[in-house]
Amino acid sequence: MAHLITYLTFNGNCREAMNFYRDCLGGELRLETVGESPAPAQLPQTMRECILQATLAKDNLVLMATDMVGEEGLSRGNAVSILIDCNSKKELQRYFKKLSHEGQPTHPIGKTFWGAWFGGLTDKFGNHWLLTCR
Repeated sequence: MAHLITYLTFNGNCREAMNFYRDCLGGELRLETVGESPAPAQLPQTMRECILQATLAKDNLVLMATDMVGEEGLSRGNAVSILIDCNSKKELQRYFKKLSHEGQPTHPIGKTFWGAWFGGLTDKFGNHWLLTCR
């Protein structure tokens, strides 16, 4: 089966967001700027510090991102959420607390009717997160 990876788009704050996610979730973060790419001269000087590609990796978690927004611009919606299937309630609570810093909890952590622990939030960058564990 193919491997599904979450890929986020930012508008100039990708470095800040990915460092925040690394601080919340742990893992190794790799950042490549436009200026470090093979063809930086093809883009304006003002874009050289923008993140061309970021990768945060920890165990089975892979989160990728960029500052490269298309001509249509960036629009945040509520149609997509990032789900983390945690190994324990303690891990779920730790991630929830860190990710919701300066964000907005949308569903408090609680036991569900299907027997799992669950919580939801929108982080300070406008991304939606769901956290669960059995």
